[in-house]
Amino acid sequence: MLKQSRFLAITAAALALSIGTANVASAATPDAPPPGGPGMMMAEGGPGGPGAHRGHGMEMRMKKELDKLHSQLNLNADQEKLWQSALQTMKQNHEAMRASHQQMRAQMESMKQQPILDLNAMYATHQKIEQQNAQLRDQTSAAWLNFYNALNDQQKTTVSSALKARFAKMHERQEKMHQRWGQHHGAPAAGASAVQP
Repeated sequence: MLKQSRFLAITAAALALSIGTANVASAATPDAPPPGGPGMMMAEGGPGGPGAHRGHGMEMRMKKELDKLHSQLNLNADQEKLWQSALQTMKQNHEAMRASHQQMRAQMESMKQQPILDLNAMYATHQKIEQQNAQLRDQTSAAWLNFYNALNDQQKTTVSSALKARFAKMHERQEKMHQRWGQHHGAPAAGASAVQP
């Protein structure tokens, strides 16, 4: 639940239509895809790893969503500069997060070769990278908020509508995932538990 709250907060603040932010929010879990940051999604295992094609497809869809929003906003010159600045900040921070994730994976692989795991070192590395990534997320959010605050009410309404539509899609996907998980793990169908023999 905490992950989802953080995810939604980052999404709204970043104004990046929640693009790839789920990866950032779930980076702390070992089975989650690596951090992609808003705007970009890296497939699990890095470039070319399992799911790389899916990650690339999602990245392309998200880029289209940002491009569509950009075209709807009719930005003036000053707003366009802020948009480009936020976009550049987002991309740079995504690359930095990707690099730190790869560094962490390499260190973990190296540590696994040792007969006795140094859990303290593993934890310290994880914490350091999480702190760095939190700073990068904050920078990205600040850049998008700076852009958002320069919009007029009509433009903010356009952004808000896009975010609400994105949230609805995310909720729908989450519900489907829960249903599939329940079916896979043999959870009873809705209402079935109420029927007693």
